[in-house]
Amino acid sequence: MVVHGPVTGEHPAPVPEAVPVGEIFDQSTTFAQLGLRNSVLKGIEAAGFKQPTSIQARLIPVILSGRDVIGQAKTGTGKTAAFGLPLFHMATRNLAFQSLILAPTRELAIQISQDLQELGKFTPIQVAPIYGGQRISSQASRLRKDPEIIVGTPGRVMDMVERGMLHFKNVKFAVLDEVDRMLDIGFREDIRKILGKCPPPMNADGTRGRQTIFVSATLSPEIEKLARSYMHDPEKLHIAAGSLTVSLVKQFHLPVQPWDKKRLLKHLLTHEEPALTVVFCRLKRSCDELARYLTEKGIDAHAIHADLGQGKRNQVMQKLRSGQLEVLIASDLASRGIDVEGITHVINYDLPDDIELYVHRIGRTARAGRGGVAWSFVTPDQGGLLTDIERHINAEIPKLDYSDFEPGPVPDWVQKEREQKERNIASKGSRFATPAAPATPAPAGPEAGAAPAIAPDPTKFPGGIIPSKLPPRRLQGRVKTRGR
Repeated sequence: MVVHGPVTGEHPAPVPEAVPVGEIFDQSTTFAQLGLRNSVLKGIEAAGFKQPTSIQARLIPVILSGRDVIGQAKTGTGKTAAFGLPLFHMATRNLAFQSLILAPTRELAIQISQDLQELGKFTPIQVAPIYGGQRISSQASRLRKDPEIIVGTPGRVMDMVERGMLHFKNVKFAVLDEVDRMLDIGFREDIRKILGKCPPPMNADGTRGRQTIFVSATLSPEIEKLARSYMHDPEKLHIAAGSLTVSLVKQFHLPVQPWDKKRLLKHLLTHEEPALTVVFCRLKRSCDELARYLTEKGIDAHAIHADLGQGKRNQVMQKLRSGQLEVLIASDLASRGIDVEGITHVINYDLPDDIELYVHRIGRTARAGRGGVAWSFVTPDQGGLLTDIERHINAEIPKLDYSDFEPGPVPDWVQKEREQKERNIASKGSRFATPAAPATPAPAGPEAGAAPAIAPDPTKFPGGIIPSKLPPRRLQGRVKTRGR
């Protein structure tokens, strides 16, 4: 494991200003040089982007050429804009449902939709999100407006097709985001059905059909082979450049015992006073418990997770976007859909098991090239997980010490568990110790009819003890054998 040195000073550095990073941005190219139309360029400028990232500079020209493409780049490198900007540029006005973008979760579908609506706000092209958890009637009203771009989850998209509210006959562009998950076993059959209903990559007369665009942060050989089966002569682009998110976010880890995490969270929120904070937990139950705990301590906090009704989730997100909320406690599932400007801090209350989720989480505070701060709580048994994250982002996450935070006493239940564990170890002893041979009983006289004692033979049995009866417990199963 990496040895983490202490950070100079007790408190983190201020939120960094947005700065171009050479290995992430293509310094030799501008969005205008990529050939995008003026209405699209206005949206890019309004969003605050100055230069394309490496994946954008390479992927956009291939898409504009009409060729199928597989784009692989790290999380936080701008893949949404890389496939979204060409869709606005090449769109045919008033041709309903011509672009279909599929995502594995509703949070990600919402995020993509919001990103595209922002980038395309100076174009006449409409974007409609279609996902589970929202009323059918609300989404049906959007579809009746014949939007050009559909962003959805596979299940709800198929549902709308079966209801006759959506069709694929006009699809010119099919995009799968996070294709490694989309072609996994859970979604594979839905994707096969959806793409099978779309126009084919090549028409029967030899002319080009739909254009297929797959993007992902990771891509196994098996998934890539499957992806190519849905495409026509695709070009693969693998961009090794670093993550914009990782470069712009100041990251720290804070060692803490599990029972001190709540107190440390309160300490950070009350001593640092961050403007807008998102706290991520693994479990939905933890989100609710933390929200209640912070509220009792006078901190305005709300939880958001998959068990929360969509209406309530929308209310919480609206409060967050309008600046009426100080702290949001979110589950991993929700982390892909939180895209709000003004978030200054992210706290990983629980480190995620999925390393990719770490980058998704801290990216909530590095929107449109802005910077932010990320704190991660690390318990004593999570050193290996922290090291895995550091290897993934190719950067060390320094330790942050708070001398004014006093850890609490070890809880009674923890102390009892430790004592019980020590007693169990002591009572078991070493499994490799050779048991002492018991004293050989005096042989019974011949008149008793007893057999003569058998002398111990150390060469045949451990300790020279010859078993005289079956063990008290035996395996009663049967061993299957193959017939010859």
